[in-house]
Amino acid sequence: MLLVWLYGVMVVGAVSRSAVQISTEFDKAPLAYSLSAIAGLVYGFITYSLVRGGEKARRAALACCAAELAGVLIVGTWTLVEPSAFPDATVWSDYGMGYLFIPVLLPVSAMYWLRKAARTTTD
Repeated sequence: MLLVWLYGVMVVGAVSRSAVQISTEFDKAPLAYSLSAIAGLVYGFITYSLVRGGEKARRAALACCAAELAGVLIVGTWTLVEPSAFPDATVWSDYGMGYLFIPVLLPVSAMYWLRKAARTTTD
């Protein structure tokens, strides 16, 4: 339940942030704002999959969490290596530092829980 709540909060944060930024100042940092919107969509799909439940949804959520973690690591590293590419922060900038590192910790926690849940159902 905690994962669903945290992902729900991240959906609201990422989608609302990117919607405002895209509608008011997209030309300032189109890459950063687009990546934040993508993050919001990923969070939304994971939240939906966690709420839906079932083996198929669990596998979809697991794949999305892995993609999310890869995105956080790639964008986080990219923002440190080439900060000029990001005139404004994304949700995943600096590994999610602006969001208390929740973007990097959440997929790891979710993947652990989803794998544990899979073992529990097969035992």
